[in-house]
Formats: sequence, structure tokens, C-alpha cells
Amino acid sequence: MTSLFSSFDPSSSIYQMNWLMMTSTLIIMPMNFWLKKSRLSMVKKKMEMKMNEEFNNATHHKEMILMSTSMFFLISINNIMGIFPYNFTSTSHMAVSISLSLPMWLMFMIYGWMKFTNSLFKHLLPTGTPAMIMPMMILIETTGNVIRPISLSVRLTANMIAGHLLMTLLGNMNETKTVMMILPMQIILTMFESAIAFIQAYVFSTLITLYSSEIP
Repeated sequence: MTSLFSSFDPSSSIYQMNWLMMTSTLIIMPMNFWLKKSRLSMVKKKMEMKMNEEFNNATHHKEMILMSTSMFFLISINNIMGIFPYNFTSTSHMAVSISLSLPMWLMFMIYGWMKFTNSLFKHLLPTGTPAMIMPMMILIETTGNVIRPISLSVRLTANMIAGHLLMTLLGNMNETKTVMMILPMQIILTMFESAIAFIQAYVFSTLITLYSSEIP
């Protein structure tokens, strides 16, 4: 490696590997490969039902529940794919994560401000705010609303980079004296990163759903 962050570079300079890896999961993980339902499809169906139940409590938009569930599976599969050796973590790039969060946020903003302008103006100023700090509260709420897609993408990218960097550092310590000590740490860290992959996908899709609940 030329640098520590070279593990996040695409494997080929000809193709854009972070977009190619996002479509390769559809090839290697088919859902209807067997005549009967496989265990993978049964697990996917149970996770889908659980996600629909969770998102149904957060928003009343039925279309948003479908989009959030699809976003959860897309991000979680790409996060898990990055743990496998000689594989590329597409969600560790800001170009991918912000391409997921920015269109969703723009969709909420354009639709909300065109259809429910008065209702979104009410969200900028909480009820019971003293008159002295009203301009400050409007500025704070507006800033927090504008940086939502940036915070979503940075949270996903930073969590993917942090764990993979630690795994890369431990993987370089392959001396005979330290391998018995490093190997259990690598196994534990791999299990931890697998949990983080699903947690970050759940957090991303849940926050997107909560943002949509502000629209009447």
C-alpha cells in the first residue's frame, strides 16, 4: 500500500468500482435461485417485515416506508460486502453516501415547500419561543435543516472508514510473535464491524423516515 487510505481506492482505474460494487450484490445474492424459499430469502422477509413495522410507527407516508426499507437493504448489503477480503467498500466514499442522502432530502424539501409551505414555516419556529431569541431559533433551525444530507453522509462514511482502518492496521501486524494476540482481536473486530454495518444502515434509513414525518 502506498498509504493507509489506499485500501479505500477502487481496484481498477478503468471502471468506477464504487458504483460497480453496488450492482454486483444483485448478481451474487439472488433471492429466487431455488424452487423453495431459501434461508436467505426467509431472513430477508423477516427483516423486511420488522423494518416496515418500525418505519410505520415513524411516518404515515406509505411510499416513504417502501423507500426507507429499500435504502436499508442497499446500505447494509454494501457495508457487509466491504468486510470481505479483496472487496471494495462503496459506502466509505462521500460520493456514494451523499448520492443517497441528497436526492432524498431534496425530494422532501421540494415537495414540502411547494405543497405545505405554512406547515414547514411552523417547524422553523417552535411554539413558546420568546420573542428575543426568535431570529436566532429560525437561523439555527434553518442551518440544521440544510446540513441534514451532509450529516447523514458523513456519519455513514466516517463509521465505515474508522472500522476498516483499524482492521487494516491489525492486518498489517502479521508477525509470528504477535499473530496469536492479533488474531482474536481481528475476529472480534470483524464481528463488531458486521454489527456496525447493519446499525449504520438502520440509522440512515430511520433518520430519513423521521425527516419525512415533518411533512403533513
